[in-house]
Amino acid sequence: MSWTGKGLAVGTAGAVVALLAVTGCGGSGDDGEKVPTTASGSLEHIASEAGCDPDMQTDADTIRQAICKSSGGKYVLATFATDRGQAEWLTGAKDYGGYYLVGRKWVAVGEKKTVSALRGRLGGTMEEGSEHMNPGGSHNNGTHSGGGGHAG
Repeated sequence: MSWTGKGLAVGTAGAVVALLAVTGCGGSGDDGEKVPTTASGSLEHIASEAGCDPDMQTDADTIRQAICKSSGGKYVLATFATDRGQAEWLTGAKDYGGYYLVGRKWVAVGEKKTVSALRGRLGGTMEEGSEHMNPGGSHNNGTHSGGGGHAG
């Protein structure tokens, strides 16, 4: 099975929305910890470094995606065949809020505390999704000057 273009973004973004509904958004993490060299390799290799036995959800040519569980919570771990595929996926998925740990050709998505803890094992860069979908997230600090009439 091969996903391309909008089908990839819509299908995967739907999985992110489902995960966020299960895990919720928010939490706290320690950004002051030492970050290791960013992990690389197959989904199985990255999952192993994270201490996860991956529950495969998507195994396609362009994306492989699994649900992982840790003592810190559930998260989605996805690997991509190309940098472009990862960038397109992130663009669509971030519209749904959430917290993202991003490495080269892989992403972990979940609650902030879960993803922050993973960073101590996998390295990577922390990113946050849409301010409108992250109640209590760092974007919602009262300085949003966008259009009136919508609550964060």
